[in-house]
Amino acid sequence: MESVLLATAPGKAGEALLPLLKGAGYTQVAIVSSAAEARRCLSRLDVELLIVNCPLCDDLRGELALHAAAKTAAGVLLLLKSGTPEEIAVQAESAGVFPLYKPIARPQFMQGIRLASAVHRRMGGLRRENRTLQERIEELRLIDRAKCVLIQRLGLSESQAHRYIEKQAMDRRLTRAEVSRSLLQTYE
Repeated sequence: MESVLLATAPGKAGEALLPLLKGAGYTQVAIVSSAAEARRCLSRLDVELLIVNCPLCDDLRGELALHAAAKTAAGVLLLLKSGTPEEIAVQAESAGVFPLYKPIARPQFMQGIRLASAVHRRMGGLRRENRTLQERIEELRLIDRAKCVLIQRLGLSESQAHRYIEKQAMDRRLTRAEVSRSLLQTYE
């Protein structure tokens, strides 16, 4: 399993959560005591799970959890004191954070971990898919630019330029993007 970042005030809470995380199979658990430290860790590390045990000395309302949900693919659990205003939990839920009220029973905590981990895996898949689509869009833009160059420089029609690039790719055993790059280097 991947790593966990636990943001909690120093004390018994971190000591109590650590065995639960180890029991769930998380071997890499980093513990920080402030939101600022957690933000630095999130910028450097790819964590599967972030657990924010509110309140922190520099984060009383769970802003760290909202930040992590927006900026990372980590699954985020926000542990709130009972009696915390409901609006904080509602805001967290709408941002994709799992709020849990303390005291938390072991089964409830383990279920929260599994749900947050599932979110991490789903986000990872979506990010990979997004990256693939972005690469495909860039490839199509490159091919279109090469077609425009062929139309302007050689007076070909759009369909002739398209066919030219495809034929070059087949003949030279290259991708259409590689042929397009070559054409752009030659004519631009």
